[in-house]
Amino acid sequence: MSHPSVAQRLLRASVSAVLLAGLATPAARADEGMWTMDNLPLAQLKQRYGFTPSADWITRVTQASARLALGCSASFVSADGLVMTNHHCANECLAELSPKGQNWFQNGFSANGQSAEPQCPAMELDRLDRISDVTAQMAKALDGKQGAAYSQAQKAAEAGFEKDCVAGDATHWRCDVVTLYHGGKTALYRYKRYQDVRLVFAPDQNAAFFGGDPDNFNFPRYDLDLTFLRAYENGKPAKTTYFPFDPDGPKAGELVFTSGNPGATSRETPAAELELLRDLELPSGIAYLSTLDGVLWEYGRQGAQQTQDAQDELFGVENSLKVYTGWQQTLAQPGTIAAKRAFEAGLKSWIDADPKRKATFGDPWARLMPALAKERQLYTRYAMLEGTRSPRGFMGDLYGYAKILVRGAAERAKPDSQRLSAFHDANIPALEDSLKSSAPVHPALDETLLAFSLTKLRQVLGADDPTVHLVLGHDSPEGLAKSAVEGTKLGDPAARMALWTGGEAAIKASTDPMIVLARTIEPTARALHDEWDNDVVSVKRQTSETIAKARFARDGSNTYPDATFTQRVSFGQVKGWDENGRQISPFTTFAGLYDRATGSDPFKLTQGWIDAKPHLDLATKFDFATTNDIIGGNSGSPVIDARGHAVGLIFDGNIHSIGGDFTYDGAQNRAVAVDSAAILAALRVVYKNQAVADELVKGHL
Repeated sequence: MSHPSVAQRLLRASVSAVLLAGLATPAARADEGMWTMDNLPLAQLKQRYGFTPSADWITRVTQASARLALGCSASFVSADGLVMTNHHCANECLAELSPKGQNWFQNGFSANGQSAEPQCPAMELDRLDRISDVTAQMAKALDGKQGAAYSQAQKAAEAGFEKDCVAGDATHWRCDVVTLYHGGKTALYRYKRYQDVRLVFAPDQNAAFFGGDPDNFNFPRYDLDLTFLRAYENGKPAKTTYFPFDPDGPKAGELVFTSGNPGATSRETPAAELELLRDLELPSGIAYLSTLDGVLWEYGRQGAQQTQDAQDELFGVENSLKVYTGWQQTLAQPGTIAAKRAFEAGLKSWIDADPKRKATFGDPWARLMPALAKERQLYTRYAMLEGTRSPRGFMGDLYGYAKILVRGAAERAKPDSQRLSAFHDANIPALEDSLKSSAPVHPALDETLLAFSLTKLRQVLGADDPTVHLVLGHDSPEGLAKSAVEGTKLGDPAARMALWTGGEAAIKASTDPMIVLARTIEPTARALHDEWDNDVVSVKRQTSETIAKARFARDGSNTYPDATFTQRVSFGQVKGWDENGRQISPFTTFAGLYDRATGSDPFKLTQGWIDAKPHLDLATKFDFATTNDIIGGNSGSPVIDARGHAVGLIFDGNIHSIGGDFTYDGAQNRAVAVDSAAILAALRVVYKNQAVADELVKGHL
């Protein structure tokens, strides 16, 4: 590790003081928990594993961890900004950077020296700098507000917090207001932004996703789901705190940690909301994704270029289908929602037993029901126009640009405090970077996706629906998609930025058919967005906040909140599990990889792996399973040991972990990671990339 500067030492002392002040005694069981950096489970760690994290350990974990703004986790693994994440988290970068006639996503990439590291278009890396508690300020801003007034007050407060936080330098700082404990606490997260992120190394897709969809969310696994990137500042590799890389990996039973950014869980969600998810959103989402999966599969059969263009989208759809199906199965189990009902009944009885508590908390579950009735009424239309968990709304990169431009022009004309959060001043640099991106668009794929979206809109809402008439007029979905894609100029970053800088006047004057389409639907979509925020989201937040405060009053607040795509630490041990009487080992090896290979996709090895077999130690550990509590968004999280050294890289969970969005089962929930020993062996023997291997071992270029 490089020696820190005076400023870095002061920052480290400041961060450590804040984080240590928040260490608390947890209420969670076993290895359960996705803990915020200001509320780590000190007592539980000491009691269960005899380990107490030091101030330096906490600081390193905070500053060596990172997240990709697109929705993955990452970590720094050298003092010169080398970043480790998953191959599937860099799919888009690999596809976008591939020169004509080459496919880096499929065939892999190795930079020939640091000067040859290409910049990933529109990729942002964020490193947590500090967490501030703004609960009291938010509560004051929202006091006495309901419905639309509540939503507006919340937007205004968030805009103010974020503006003060970035202090006029939104290029280098990102600030997010984060609701924790479903409104019981509000935090302000400040991140150091790295917007120059470059590609260093990626293996071939056969190795990164060996086993394909059949093995996804299963174990044993034999995947090298890995990519190395590098963060740059002022055109040079960034100087960063990092996790030293362990060449041997972990041992069975060893205490290990993950430090990542789990996306969202629903463990605190009221039972009535989970029932709505089970009965409405999941069935419709599964049906939508299943059809889209077929459309993308058929598109990919048209040729090699079509396969390459659609592969990232197809991966996401197939992954989401497995997740949604797993959620549906979990929520269909009688005990899942019954346990939630029992907990809520007990909390309600506790409130009702005391007149003062009843006056303070009332009956939040009763107040929630009208909002859920409204959600049920609006859900289908909202999903088709604005999108929810599955990729609905109008699909395609070109339409996505048009929507940002049209909505952004209207939002930026308002005071910052009245805008949707995505368009606050603090978030404008990220939007502008996406619009400036040189990433190629794929018009044929965009046309297919937009035609699919328009077809589903008509199918779901009905041919006589006014919104369908507004959008399609006398056109067919295929005809409108074709004319919009063929006529648009939004594939050109310069054209996008001209419209962005031109504001409302430029948008109103534009005859670009994609802008016209987005402009046509925007009043309807924006009004629906406001109705959803005011009558559904704000009420759900208020009632959840009341439930959280009642729970705090009865049980204390020393537990972890639902995941929010913010940095969390989970702890556990390297451990297998019992699968219907069969003991699953926590480790796989290179020998198992070669035994599993069939020569046909998705169990096919490239020639490089075949040639390397005689030169590899086949007993080398490849992937491993742990009891760490993770969910989607943890992809790319480092696995670290008690010394704070990287021993692995999270890339998946087993099939039982899918239900972890709603509950944690320590007996069967498992995280799945690539072993650090396998990473080094693959770099040196298979890919002949001694430079990256040496940087990992030395900790610097």
